[in-house]
Amino acid sequence: MPAALNLVFCGTPAFAVPTLDRLVEAGFRVALVVTQPDRPKGRGLEVISSPVKRRAVPLGLAVSQPPGIKNNEGFRAQLADLKPEAIIVVGYGRIIPPWMLDLPPLGNINLHASLLPKYRGAAPIQWAIARGEAVTGVTTMKIDAGLDTGDILLQQEMPIGASDTAETLFPKLAAMGADLMVTTLRGLQAGTIRSHQQNHAQATLAPILRKEDGLIDFSRPAGEILNRMRGFQPWPGAYTKFRGKTLQVWQAAAVERSLPVAELKVEGDHIFVGCGADTGIEILELQLEGKKRSSAADFLRGYRVSSGEKLGLS
Repeated sequence: MPAALNLVFCGTPAFAVPTLDRLVEAGFRVALVVTQPDRPKGRGLEVISSPVKRRAVPLGLAVSQPPGIKNNEGFRAQLADLKPEAIIVVGYGRIIPPWMLDLPPLGNINLHASLLPKYRGAAPIQWAIARGEAVTGVTTMKIDAGLDTGDILLQQEMPIGASDTAETLFPKLAAMGADLMVTTLRGLQAGTIRSHQQNHAQATLAPILRKEDGLIDFSRPAGEILNRMRGFQPWPGAYTKFRGKTLQVWQAAAVERSLPVAELKVEGDHIFVGCGADTGIEILELQLEGKKRSSAADFLRGYRVSSGEKLGLS
């Protein structure tokens, strides 16, 4: 059996934790874990460590949290002394500089949560759901100087279920990706994997999410609106305006209704809204600004909502 590869692992979010676990379980030598510095978070500004650091410490792994890496000579010397055979990057959150790309003989290997070249960027899981994809997956690739443009090593597909949200898909893809990274490293070590270039003409982007991405545009067809609702959980969610206040829509379903766009129709305990292309949705769970999350029936009991009122008006 060949000797275990000597690795440096760079990662920050919860999505990266299963890969770190699997590398350790598989017997690879993780000489150093590199993650983002601890940062204040929440209303109390409590200083919080990254999910990767919180996992690395009980595993007994050395952790480094440089504030920057591009021109950090101390960090560069630290990595050079470790002589890693590969650097594993999973959601680290910093651009990998050229000196780091050139350091390990097997390269910097990235796990990306899409089937590249589709959905390059910071939010591939969310945008794949939001744009109505039926299939997604994970890719291991060699990092180059571009944004998710490096040569592909291995890929694995996963169907997107009709009820999947970004929250439900994240852990499934993280677990699949962790296994794929182990397979990739073993294949590279054995010389059985041949990388291939991406077809850049087929590239699509998955930019970082903004608050305004959650604003519901009722001129879109109902299916599009519902896909975006599923993709943008838990943030930025799906919201609109009702009587000048922000209204968060937590759950909705497509219905065969033809109503004017953004217009409400109240029938008993049910709230329907007109959408684009002669489609409609039923709002099942919602939350008005400053109030508790509630069912449509409870909301109607608390507010005298009239058919013909419109959503989205300030």
